[in-house]
Amino acid sequence: MSVPEMGPFGVVVTGIVAIAIVYKLVQRWRFKLPPGPRPWPVVGNLLQIEPVRFRCFWDWSKKYGPIMSVWFGSTLNVVVSNTELAKEVLKEHDQQLADRPRSRSAEKFSRNGQDLIWADYGPHYVKVRKVCTLELFSPKRLEALRPIREDEVAAMVESIFNDCGKQEGIGKPLVVKRYLSGVAFNNITRPAFGKRFVNEEGKMDPQGVEFKEIVATGLKLGASLTMAEHIPYLRWMFPLEEGAFAKHGARRDNVTKAIMEEHTLARQTSGAKQHFVDALLTLQEKYDLSEDTIIGLLWDMITAGMDTTAITVEWAMAELVRNPRIQQKAQEEIDRVVGRDRVMNETDFPHLPYLQCITKEALRLHPPTPLMLPHKATQNVKIGGYDIPKGSNVHVNVWAIARDPAVWKDPVTFRPERFLEEDVDIKGHDYRLLPFGAGRRICPGAQLGINLVQSMLGHLLHHFVWAPPEGMQAEDIDLTENPGLVTFMAKPVQAIAIPRLPDHLYKRQPLN
Repeated sequence: MSVPEMGPFGVVVTGIVAIAIVYKLVQRWRFKLPPGPRPWPVVGNLLQIEPVRFRCFWDWSKKYGPIMSVWFGSTLNVVVSNTELAKEVLKEHDQQLADRPRSRSAEKFSRNGQDLIWADYGPHYVKVRKVCTLELFSPKRLEALRPIREDEVAAMVESIFNDCGKQEGIGKPLVVKRYLSGVAFNNITRPAFGKRFVNEEGKMDPQGVEFKEIVATGLKLGASLTMAEHIPYLRWMFPLEEGAFAKHGARRDNVTKAIMEEHTLARQTSGAKQHFVDALLTLQEKYDLSEDTIIGLLWDMITAGMDTTAITVEWAMAELVRNPRIQQKAQEEIDRVVGRDRVMNETDFPHLPYLQCITKEALRLHPPTPLMLPHKATQNVKIGGYDIPKGSNVHVNVWAIARDPAVWKDPVTFRPERFLEEDVDIKGHDYRLLPFGAGRRICPGAQLGINLVQSMLGHLLHHFVWAPPEGMQAEDIDLTENPGLVTFMAKPVQAIAIPRLPDHLYKRQPLN
């Protein structure tokens, strides 16, 4: 039987596959790579990875060890899953691993890394990081914005009370996420833009709808390129939709510039406010910030903070409903410090150590970004005795590290008391617990995130007792995660809220 001749297309494809295979073999001969699952030709391990990626990597680490090679197409990705290796990545070799791998969509969204999240490590990143640390998230500015945070949490409490405090709402289970999403969204957009897009009834104004749609469109555009990002020689099958990206970018810029212009006009009459947009416009000349960088920074705040706060609080509430002992202990502490005749505020936090422990335990057991955004090797480095070639991506599985029985007692148990027994830093200094990352790429808004989570949790516990819906046992609450970059609950938690304070303390007092 004669072998059919290949056409030009077949020859090209065969040649590309052959080159890819040879390239991989050369890498394996030249470098001592970490062990890992056997990759398939062309696609690598992509088809073997389970949807909830961080759990899949955790399972694989039990077989291959705490440092693994995982091939996304032709790109080597190294995943580390214990404290010692995380310290090597984020401290000892931090400078060589400080870049971010940018996909084609990230290139477009960040204007080639002109923001903070996707910027390469270098003079631009150092400058923008300095703006965030010294200007945007300074203790002075966070304190100045505290009334906004407390106002939004008060609005959330009033909304819950309106739904459960009346006769028709008593005993009716509430979808907790519904109340958290609005306050989390406003708690990012108000400090950033001075705009309250969601009203007391949870309805969004047109500009808020536009914001949400822009975020959703960006996610959709990015997802449409996923397979092609990992297999460069298949990109001709998944072309970059230049028109769609241009339209999305213009839409984002238009709504942001309109707000920037509003603030510029307002400053001419009433002076600068503490909102982030005012700070950036005021500092634009001092730090030589381009318009692309200002817009990029504002959208970094939206995308990084919009979901993560709500996610953390929802997981914490699910655990508190499952653990009434912990809930009661927290309420007893709040009653001792705050009492039942006033509303708590952020100045109470230092006197509420158990509430702080609940926040830490929620961030440990359910980190909102379980796999840190990847780091990119700018030169060959060694991690855990293995070679990490230049151009490889390195992921830190913070979810797995926080469940490592070698460093945590009863790691899968929600037990806030562990942080009373030992003080563990959560802002990048203790590599057992890394919800905000560490090193040069640590989240600059960590303290803002902690304040928001503690405030939301504290008010929810102070104002209400939370119980499972009638007929459901606490242990039946589903604690599985949705696939994705952030860990939404697969099934939003429902609970019955029972008011525990005088009625007048549920009324929001609008800011002057």
